[in-house]
Amino acid sequence: MRIDTEAGSILCDPWVNPAYFASWFPFPDNSQLDWETLGDCDYLYVSHLHRDHFDAAHLKRYVSKRATVLLPEYPTSQLEDELRDLGFTKFYKTVSDEVHELDGGLKIMIQALTSPTDGPIGDSSLWVEHDGVRVLNQNDARPTDLQRFAELGHVHAHMLQFSGAIWYPMVYELPQSAKTAFGKQKRDRQFDRTWRYIDDLNASWVFPIAGPPCFLDDELWQFNDIFGDEGNIFPDQSVFLSEYAKVGGTNGIVLLPGSVTELTTESAKTEHPTDVDEYFANKETHLKAYKERQEATIAREKASWSHPEIDVLAGMKARIEPLLDESVRLAQGVGGPVRFDLTSPEGDVVESIVVDFPGKEVRVAADEKVRYRFRTERRLIEHLLHIDEGDWVNSLFLSCRFSAARIGQYNEFVYAFFKCLSEERLQYAEGWYESRRPDAEDIVLGGWKFQRRCPHLNADLTRFGIVDGNTLTCQLHGWRFDLASGRCLTSVGHEIRSEKAPERPAE
Repeated sequence: MRIDTEAGSILCDPWVNPAYFASWFPFPDNSQLDWETLGDCDYLYVSHLHRDHFDAAHLKRYVSKRATVLLPEYPTSQLEDELRDLGFTKFYKTVSDEVHELDGGLKIMIQALTSPTDGPIGDSSLWVEHDGVRVLNQNDARPTDLQRFAELGHVHAHMLQFSGAIWYPMVYELPQSAKTAFGKQKRDRQFDRTWRYIDDLNASWVFPIAGPPCFLDDELWQFNDIFGDEGNIFPDQSVFLSEYAKVGGTNGIVLLPGSVTELTTESAKTEHPTDVDEYFANKETHLKAYKERQEATIAREKASWSHPEIDVLAGMKARIEPLLDESVRLAQGVGGPVRFDLTSPEGDVVESIVVDFPGKEVRVAADEKVRYRFRTERRLIEHLLHIDEGDWVNSLFLSCRFSAARIGQYNEFVYAFFKCLSEERLQYAEGWYESRRPDAEDIVLGGWKFQRRCPHLNADLTRFGIVDGNTLTCQLHGWRFDLASGRCLTSVGHEIRSEKAPERPAE
C-alpha cells in the first residue's frame, strides 16, 4: 500500500517476491505494477520482519534509498539492521503510541507490539493524519484494543487483516473431517476478531488487506480457497465483503493491485484497473495463469535448498544447544522433547533428531514419546543452517512444508523458542515471560468473576471475552478457558484466575 499526501508519500510493506520457501505469493498478483514509480517515495514503513511484509530483494531493487524509514520502537535492532544492510540510511525512530509531526504537517503514530509471539519479536500499526484525514494501517497486528487510535479523532480509513496467516490446522496429522472442523472454527474466529476491531474503531471506510496469500506450488495448491471448503482459513477479499454484509457492514472497499482511492473526510472514491466482481469470479483462472508465470521462480528456489555437505545433527547442536543452556522459562514451558523427522524428497525418513528441552541437548532420536513431532524434508533444515536462519517460524513453519503431531494441547512455548534462535531474541523472550505478573483487576461476566486481562497476551476481556456456560473465549486469538477450574483449554501454562460471581441480592 502507498499513502500519498501533499506532504509526502509513505510506501507500506511492499511484498512481491514469494516468501517462506516459495510457498506464499501475494494475492492478487502485484508483480506487474510500475514499481520503479511506486518505490520513489518519501517514507518507507515496514511493519515487521515477517517475509510477507519485509521483502528484502524488492526493497533493495525498487525502493528509493533516499526514503526515510519510519521505524517502530522494537526491543531489538534487527529490523533497522536489516534495512541498513539493504542500503537505507535515513531513519525516523518513533516512540510507540506517540504522535510525531513530520514535514508539511504530516502526522504519524506507530503502535509497536513487542511480545515474543508478535511477529518475529514485534508487529506494529501505522496511524497517519494529514489535512484532517486520518488513516489506520493496522495490517496484521493484533493490539488488545484500538482506543489509543480512536482518541486521536475519527478515523476515515481502516486497513486490517481478515484472513489466515498460519499453518494450523492444515499441516496437522488429523482426519480430514477434524481438519475441516478445526479450520471452520479458525475461519469463524478470524472474522469475529475482524468485526470486533471494525466495531471498536468505527471508521468511515474499511479496507480488507494483509491477506490472503496464495499457493502456486503443486504441493500446496490445495490450500487455496477455490474448492468450496468451509474449513479453508484463507478466504479472499470478496468473501470478506460477503461475510461483512451478514453483520451489517456496508462500508467495505476492496483494492486490487493498481486500484486508487481518493480519500477525504466525507468520501472515498475508488478507481480500479479491472472489474472487481469479475476478477474474483474468475479467481481460479487467475491463479492458474499466475502459477504458470511463477513456475520458473519456484523451480529456481527449490534448486537452492539442498546442501548435502551439511551435517544436520551437528549444525542443530551448534545452533540450539547454547540457547537451551540459557533457556529457563521457554524450556520449562515446552516441558519435553521435540522431534524432527527429516525426509528425502520422496518422503522417506532419513534422519530423526530430538531437541530435548529438559535434557538441554540435541541428539539422535530414541524410541521415546515426544510432546511435538515435525516431519519435513531434510534439505529445508539444511538450508536453514546454511543461511544461519535465526527464526524457524518465520521460514519453515509458515511455509506449510511440514506436517505436525502433538500430544496434548497447543504449546506456544515451542514456537516462541524456534522464533528465538539467537541470543538477543532468546534473552528478550526469557525476560518478557519472567516479567509477567498476574493482573490484579477482576471483572464479572456471564455469572463468573475473573481477571480482566487474558493470560495469553493481556487482551482486555471486557472487550474480547465471551462466556458460554463455564467456558470463556478470548476472541483476540480464540483462546478458551474453563472458568470452573481456571484451566486453559487451548494451551498449557496459561491458567486464569476465576470463580463464580456472588449472586446479586434481589431488589
